[in-house]
Amino acid sequence: MKVIRASALGMCFGVRDAIQMTQSIDRSTDVTIHGELVHNHQVLVQLRERGFHMLAEDERRCMPATSSVLVTAHGISDKQRGRFVAAGKQLIDTTCPLVKRVHETAQRFERDGFHVLLVGRPGHVEVRGVIEDLASFDVIASVDDVESWPFSKLGVVCQTTTPPRHANSVLREIEIQNPRADVRFNNTICQPTMERQRALEQLCRMVDSVVVVGGMNSNNTRQLVDLARATGISAWQVQSATDLKREWFRGCEKVGLTAGTSTLDSAVDEVFDALAALR
Repeated sequence: MKVIRASALGMCFGVRDAIQMTQSIDRSTDVTIHGELVHNHQVLVQLRERGFHMLAEDERRCMPATSSVLVTAHGISDKQRGRFVAAGKQLIDTTCPLVKRVHETAQRFERDGFHVLLVGRPGHVEVRGVIEDLASFDVIASVDDVESWPFSKLGVVCQTTTPPRHANSVLREIEIQNPRADVRFNNTICQPTMERQRALEQLCRMVDSVVVVGGMNSNNTRQLVDLARATGISAWQVQSATDLKREWFRGCEKVGLTAGTSTLDSAVDEVFDALAALR
């Protein structure tokens, strides 16, 4: 069985920078990571072993007891930053600059009188951080959420990991249902996400099945799985080589391999070697 890697896969610069920043922190026991630094189990285990305190994603509204708080790559709202500063916390900011761009664009739209429409997954930490600073907004998960809004100006932004085709479909529906509104779209999908999705589409034309390596709660990893399955081939998500099952690949001559943007290079290599060893 031949294993073919996607031309673009795995960890993005934002995740690499966040992990690298944690490596420069000497007194890790004085730091609480506000949620999951990245949605990657292996990384989280390594951070715990180094002594970092961590809040679970559903505990983000809690005030950490440590003197320092590390803001994850997914970002937080300006309001949350203000709460930390008011409590005397020192902030260590690893927010991805492309996530910051979503915040800035949404806030600029609102300042200019637009009702903000955020295309993304409701409840996702990145989405929550953006909308907490907005007064006039809706989160659009799918075209089914689009309606005719009573606003003359609509500003559309995207969660960074939104599939471009999905964003375009939602935008078209917004324009159809709001023909009299001034609809402005700012494409805030991150470049690494788009590169990995394009590479996967090309890969799917070359293989019988695809394996996607990444955390089970990683949104961009799930998007890759969904995208592969939408092409009509089987796709399997794993966090490590131990998750692979031989029966998935019966009858397969060529298997594709890709990975989410928070996946370690070592995890990708491990899965590649395990797939190549299957007979």
